[in-house]
Amino acid sequence: MKEYPTKRLIDLHTHSTESDGTLTPEELMYHAKESGLSAIALTDHDTLNGIKKARPTAEKLGLELVPGIELSTDYQQQEVHMLGFYIDETNPTFVSKLKEFIDERDQRNEKMAVLLQNEGFHITMEALYQDYPDSVITRAHFSRYLVEHGFVKNMETVFSKYLGDGCKCYVPRKKITPFEAVSLIKMGGGLAFFAHPVLCHMNQTRLRSFLQSLKDAGLDGIEALYSMNTPGDERNMLQIAQEFDLLISGGSDFHGTNKPHIRLGTGRGNLKISYDILAKIKQYKESRNQTDSIPG
Repeated sequence: MKEYPTKRLIDLHTHSTESDGTLTPEELMYHAKESGLSAIALTDHDTLNGIKKARPTAEKLGLELVPGIELSTDYQQQEVHMLGFYIDETNPTFVSKLKEFIDERDQRNEKMAVLLQNEGFHITMEALYQDYPDSVITRAHFSRYLVEHGFVKNMETVFSKYLGDGCKCYVPRKKITPFEAVSLIKMGGGLAFFAHPVLCHMNQTRLRSFLQSLKDAGLDGIEALYSMNTPGDERNMLQIAQEFDLLISGGSDFHGTNKPHIRLGTGRGNLKISYDILAKIKQYKESRNQTDSIPG
């Protein structure tokens, strides 16, 4: 088994302009280096496009890049996010499925643009793509556009009045289940983690039942360290991870100025994620690869 260096800091949950962040994948790598990180996972929503853009810069900077993704899923009328680490972005089945997500999202965006136009806003998909080229357009981009062009005073107002869940210009997305997401991540050669479980606000009974079902589906770990967690949340998540024999991950959920209160690596200021966490994930992945390579 390889030994990996310790006493270094990492961030395993970040977003770039390829989804709803405000730094390009390349800029994000520079920011990670400047922030003193040794490793970073790029986990854009429903896309791997940023990985190939970030990789050359990460290599130049001596920064370890973990290819990742964040998938939005639906569980009993509740949105649940799943993180995938070490995805093979060349896997044709995985890439094909992602294209389906993007196509569906594009159709949804067109509908939201029309609804906003009906509210008197001069906004089109063409204008959004012009302002945010090479991005997977999300509600965050709609919100930024309306604020930057002076139509609405801030992003909070956009979401509370127009684009938040259930608001007049909101269009729901078709989502896969968390179990399908785990299967898809595995299909892409990756490791599947339950993202920010505390934000799902499940009681302990429901959370444990859900985790057992996820583990039966192949879940590898949970995001126990997260920007919004209280110390009590963190202790609870670490205990649950041990109870279910799951790996742990940790990340800030950095989005740049779209979430200005969240800083890369440190979240709200008190997040500290040791490289030891990534070392254990890598060791687990290596042992699993060795087991998979043994003839039956």
